[in-house]
Amino acid sequence: MISEELKSIQAPLKEQYRENPSSAFFTLKSEGRATNGISCKIGTGKAMSEAGLHPATGGDGSQLCSGDMLLDALVACAGVTLSAVSTAMGLEIKDAKILAEGDLDFRGTLGVDKTAPVGFQEIRLTFLIASDESEKSLDKLLELTERYCVIYQTIKAGVTITITRKKL
Repeated sequence: MISEELKSIQAPLKEQYRENPSSAFFTLKSEGRATNGISCKIGTGKAMSEAGLHPATGGDGSQLCSGDMLLDALVACAGVTLSAVSTAMGLEIKDAKILAEGDLDFRGTLGVDKTAPVGFQEIRLTFLIASDESEKSLDKLLELTERYCVIYQTIKAGVTITITRKKL
């Protein structure tokens, strides 16, 4: 896709959202079902996935780890955003690889040490980009990718999560 194509696709959406801001609000949904064997089946919209325990918490490695899935979501969003922004900017990117690494202390989630935090302590996002574009253009590309990447911004800023329980 070239810059003009992307802009022509997004222009009517941007105009609609300017004229009617409430039309820009959507609720994305995900659904899973806890199953036998300490796992959860998730419908990703395109395929079914099954998440289970990470090997560091007793899993056998045959199922997806939700921590890995969080990093996968970050990489996917950053990659799509990088592609969209580079297209909009008219930059030629020959190849791009996005890596995410996150550090966890599993003592926290296993309750081994009550002072050990539960969750990622640090996440590192790395972009390996093959391009003949200027350093200034590539710096701007990363700045805008960071600004517009939904998953990155959600993780960075934090988000209010409400938990409720209802009968099935």
